[in-house]
Amino acid sequence: MRIVHRGLSLSEVKLERRIVIAIVFMVILISAIVAAYFYQVKVLAVKKNVIGIISIEGPIVYSYTAKTYTSIIHEALTNESIKAVVLEVNSPGGYADLVERIYLDLLELSEAKPLVASATMALSGGYYIAIAADYIYAHPTSMIGNIGVIGIGPPTLIPSERILETGPYKVIGFSKLLFPHNLSSALDNFASSVIQRRGERLKLSSAELKRGLIYLGSEAVKVGLVDEVGSLQKAIEKAAEEAGLVEYEVVYLKPKKPTYTPWSYGWQGRWKNLTIEFLAKLYPPPSMYYIYIPPEMYMQEPTKQYTVSNTAVTFGSSGKGVVLVDKTHGNMVSSWELNILIAELAKRNIITLFTYTWQELDLALNNASCLIIASPIIPYSRDEVDRIEKFVNNGGILLLFYDPASEHVRIPELFDPINTVSTRFGLTFAKGYLYNEEEHYGIYRNIYVREFVNTTLTQNITSLLFFTTTHIYSSNKGVALTSDTTYSSASEKQDKYAVIAMVENKGTVIAFADITFLMEPYCYLEDNYQLIANLVSVIEK
Repeated sequence: MRIVHRGLSLSEVKLERRIVIAIVFMVILISAIVAAYFYQVKVLAVKKNVIGIISIEGPIVYSYTAKTYTSIIHEALTNESIKAVVLEVNSPGGYADLVERIYLDLLELSEAKPLVASATMALSGGYYIAIAADYIYAHPTSMIGNIGVIGIGPPTLIPSERILETGPYKVIGFSKLLFPHNLSSALDNFASSVIQRRGERLKLSSAELKRGLIYLGSEAVKVGLVDEVGSLQKAIEKAAEEAGLVEYEVVYLKPKKPTYTPWSYGWQGRWKNLTIEFLAKLYPPPSMYYIYIPPEMYMQEPTKQYTVSNTAVTFGSSGKGVVLVDKTHGNMVSSWELNILIAELAKRNIITLFTYTWQELDLALNNASCLIIASPIIPYSRDEVDRIEKFVNNGGILLLFYDPASEHVRIPELFDPINTVSTRFGLTFAKGYLYNEEEHYGIYRNIYVREFVNTTLTQNITSLLFFTTTHIYSSNKGVALTSDTTYSSASEKQDKYAVIAMVENKGTVIAFADITFLMEPYCYLEDNYQLIANLVSVIEK
């Protein structure tokens, strides 16, 4: 083709050629892009053999995290190109119903397509999710198991005349007495799912599962929690084999709209945020979690704060005697815990006096019949213990209460302050707490006490129920003992343990390894109230 330029200068001709060349180049480029697009659409329209990877990463404590995972699972279930799925698990679990939501969706997926898991960390709810897979791989030192539930119980309702509710459980949701059983039911569901999914491969009993142990990957193979030690690549190969694939692509499945949580990047470095306090703010109690929390984080529950008064507080009117309650050593007990005991004392015209300075206590001991020392957090000096011993030797009654629950202790003091007094009388409160996996109220550390020495304190008592109790070392082996199927968390030893001990000489010293039994509603279980009544009788005499 010949282009004739009429009336144009040389520079205008050159410009026109450049424009033509540019137009031709753009047409070629656009044609190439369009061709590539249609080629790509054609290729994508052809079904491929794809193994999808679903990565469960970090704690599952936000609802949108669970929603993201379930949307990915739905895509894996409905996309015909995806022939099998590998579940990559690196999670300590999370909020109970969010974990169950993911688990149940994965079960649907496993019924439709081969599902294989590769576990880096599969603890508590993380393991719950992993067992949806037909076959589980782990690394030699992967952390596996920790089957169990953490529950934050219902609060106490302080009623209002302005804000009204229609029923006793409308606000708090659960009964305090039944909440341990609610936890036990959730644990049964978890353990039953493990037993059902693992089948004959599982070498652990239901009771062993419920202990909450963590197993290394190589150990988990031996007990049947996982099937094999192997890499992610092994899991992919297993999924391909189950799907009958020879040629396939591996694709990480992502949500259509990425969502980001505080755990999206480097969640392992944010363990410090995963505390009971954090969870309680996220989901106000009552709440339940299938989650593993490192011990240091678990114990960061805020302790109760008491307002310190410098003035003695008196309950009851003048009558048969005076019971002093020591508050001079930061004692983590108040009239809230002692309300029923105070009420029973008042029925018999016995005064209860809370003392907040040592000088006041020292003076009041001259006319008192009983001194209560409960959960101190400051050790007693030798002079103070001498004064207490003098009171006992003059015929006084000393009641010592210690409770290892976090509501009644302060770290790191724990049992040391109470033992600065108790050891003077041959009694020592032990470290740790007691539990019984065979017979308990709701959860393993609410234990029954059914063996008693015949004393005034134990008359007409056949069964007690103590909540998170420790035990007492005593030369006379105590007056109330657990069954021999009870364990100490400190010694991990099975034995009969004394939870009430008594020393009688010129005066009487009685030590109790629990405080909760004094409180409503727990005082109405078994013969706990009879124990309180007997204690008041001892004081009255």
